[in-house]
Amino acid sequence: MKAGSFRKFIENYVFLPEHDWTEIAKCLDSQYIKKGDFVLKEGQICNHVYFLEEGLLRFAILKHGEYATKFFTVAPYAFTSQYSFANRLPSRESIEALEPSILWKISYEQSEALFKLESWSTFVRKLIQEVQFFTELILEEAQNETAEKRYLKLLEYRPELVQRVPLKHLASYLGVTPQSLSRIRTKIQKQP
Repeated sequence: MKAGSFRKFIENYVFLPEHDWTEIAKCLDSQYIKKGDFVLKEGQICNHVYFLEEGLLRFAILKHGEYATKFFTVAPYAFTSQYSFANRLPSRESIEALEPSILWKISYEQSEALFKLESWSTFVRKLIQEVQFFTELILEEAQNETAEKRYLKLLEYRPELVQRVPLKHLASYLGVTPQSLSRIRTKIQKQP
């Protein structure tokens, strides 16, 4: 059956009976996104919940005419523009593919219908809690830690981001200019 990696992802959160997976799988559509293309642009209503099977995405908001990076999503992971999706309102953020990406998507209507399944309901609830935890952690770090300390944490806990994300997007995420991030990287490399 298609999207076996999505099934494995769900099973990390909840027991998934065969019947439930069959119902979920019926709702899945695949989508290929080229590097630089947008899954969602600010102002559009997000009509899907997605599973990123392959690739890397950047969530960003428009600030002073430039996109400021909020966070990154690395495969495999499920995502949506939560505010837009849940409230059926225009998105406040854009979601851009930083690499060629393979997505599986379920429409809002299909997702709502799947809530009759206890496994889907539990999975979505646990995933939302996890995303809220990560969001709070990012906000807390942004408010309380220097860009250098946050970069060091990325090197330690998310080294794949440092390797795969362009410097300008990493700098934006850390709230500094690309030149400042270059200086931080040089300083760290010189340390014994």
